[in-house]
Amino acid sequence: MDHAHHAAAGAHHSHDADHASAADHASDTSMADVLDLDAEVVGAYLDELTAWARSHTKTAPHTIVDIGAGTGSGTFALARRFEAAEVIAIDQSPTMLDRLQSAAASRGVAGRLRTVQADLDAGWPAIGTADLAWAASSLHHVADPDRVLADVHAALNPGGLLVVVEMDAMPRFLPEGVYPGLEQRCRAIADGNGWNSWPNWTSHLERAGFTVAEEQVFDIDVRPAPPAANRYAHRVMSGMRNRLAEQLSPEDLAAMDRLLDPENEESVLRRGDLAVRSVRTAWAAQRS
Repeated sequence: MDHAHHAAAGAHHSHDADHASAADHASDTSMADVLDLDAEVVGAYLDELTAWARSHTKTAPHTIVDIGAGTGSGTFALARRFEAAEVIAIDQSPTMLDRLQSAAASRGVAGRLRTVQADLDAGWPAIGTADLAWAASSLHHVADPDRVLADVHAALNPGGLLVVVEMDAMPRFLPEGVYPGLEQRCRAIADGNGWNSWPNWTSHLERAGFTVAEEQVFDIDVRPAPPAANRYAHRVMSGMRNRLAEQLSPEDLAAMDRLLDPENEESVLRRGDLAVRSVRTAWAAQRS
């Protein structure tokens, strides 16, 4: 899920995983690192999110599918919340799924986890039926979300639940008064470039046959930020700086370079005053 990049939370890439090049593998590894940092820094909100999901389930789910599981932050939060369920993690990237599988072993949930490598643009994998489906920061990456939603609807048992989660904008890290407006300006340019753009999923969910029970906004504000937040901020802001370099003002670019320079005392790698602020929007949609 929760991405500077795709950061924060789900990973579907345009390449064909069967022909993944070394560059693709490196890009997947880099994305996996960002997803793991995101989970480490803001992962606590996932417990709130899965509790909210449980409040919309009619019965305890036996089978859960995590669509675009990435490195598994959502997978593991679901496994914690629904202790008797089998969780099927689907992702296009073997790199992501390998990392997820290793983490599952160390967390003691490997026995009820199944990984499925699949490109959802090529079709829905043969995984049987499920009681709960979860798509965090992944649905907007597929070529035809309406077809995928119809496939999910067909795969859910009657009374089943789909939870869709999206990240509203790039996370923010700088304390008040440090380069005021810099992060907002970067976010505005990224939004203008179509970064991480997604629609309001309500009408899409209804077209696929779901009943939307609730749309909920989750505000994440982690302060004091844990030590991993410095590396997370550096990864997210580096990605932003590289993509937006041509569009930033000279002053903003110079500020970003100071914040990203490990030798500079202003560097986000050295600061003790970071706060991590992010917003997620979630939909709970039921199959009747």
